[in-house]
Amino acid sequence: MLPTFRSTRAFLEFCREKGELAIVDREVHPYLEAGEIADRAMRSPGGGKALLFTNVRGSDFPLAVNILGSENRMAWAMGEKSLAAVESRIAALAELEPPRSLGEAWSAARTLAGLRHVPPRTVRTGACQELVEPSVDLSRLPVLTTWPQDAGPFITWPMVFSRSLSGKANCGMYRMQVFDKTSTGMHWQRQKDGRRHVDEAARKIPVAVALGGPPVLTWAATAPLPPDIFEMLLAGFLQRRRVPMVRCGVHDLLVPAEADFVLEGWVDPEDLRREGPFGDHTGYYSQAGDYPVFRVERITRRRDAIFPATVVGIPPKEDGFLGLATERLFLPLIRRVHGEIRDLHLDRKSVV
Repeated sequence: MLPTFRSTRAFLEFCREKGELAIVDREVHPYLEAGEIADRAMRSPGGGKALLFTNVRGSDFPLAVNILGSENRMAWAMGEKSLAAVESRIAALAELEPPRSLGEAWSAARTLAGLRHVPPRTVRTGACQELVEPSVDLSRLPVLTTWPQDAGPFITWPMVFSRSLSGKANCGMYRMQVFDKTSTGMHWQRQKDGRRHVDEAARKIPVAVALGGPPVLTWAATAPLPPDIFEMLLAGFLQRRRVPMVRCGVHDLLVPAEADFVLEGWVDPEDLRREGPFGDHTGYYSQAGDYPVFRVERITRRRDAIFPATVVGIPPKEDGFLGLATERLFLPLIRRVHGEIRDLHLDRKSVV
């Protein structure tokens, strides 16, 4: 078991101590250059090192890329030395049977004790609100334009929080094209939970975007959970600590208190704009389409905020290791339902 990381910076410092962080001090441009450097790193054996760009042209904030782009870093983010250890924790829960003896009851109680970390907890203040930006200006963030024909810079590592009509919270990851200083696209395809929330409401809904924080939260945003299971429940179990959540100032959505940045705003189902093209996993540009616009009304951040990003494109890429973690963690649950399945393997070079 490893220490619990309470920030992006703490995790990157741990990676530096383990020799898995490269710090780039020279100036890099967020248009194509930083993405090209990150792309080369991701194609290195084992996924390459995490990268911390400390001098990004046009921004005061450092930029972290390839944070979870190795099997080691993916396991460390989940508080273990290996993904096999994380899988064992999930399997212990999935395979629980009614105890037949005092010894089995004690063993089951110890396993179930891990569930005390599952529910998020609401706190009054959080590091993500240490500073409130005096004005909304997304151009100050080191948002990457990765490929020459991308329609613009895209936020690629967001945790997007929304809520259903019944009050169920959801966190997902959807790319966000930056249109101007105060608005982005929200790539909510029809089958996505966030799109379902805004379509069901048929009116403007509150949305918040958290960036950074403990990296296990970002992976949880990509986890294939049922619609009504909040992703922060899984994150709390994995990091053995209830995820602290703080209330936004523009609306009442809760966001991770330990995030680096929080963008607070609204999405209106009638407010659509052409988004894309975007260089995608397949090696082709995804087609442009009309998607809802995210109107940002407030930005809060940590004093020492680090902006997180990833590069999307032909594998191998960082998302291959997110897929590997999903494969290992959900295998025990799949086995529980389909006993004939022995194992799964998703080649990291073929992740799309």
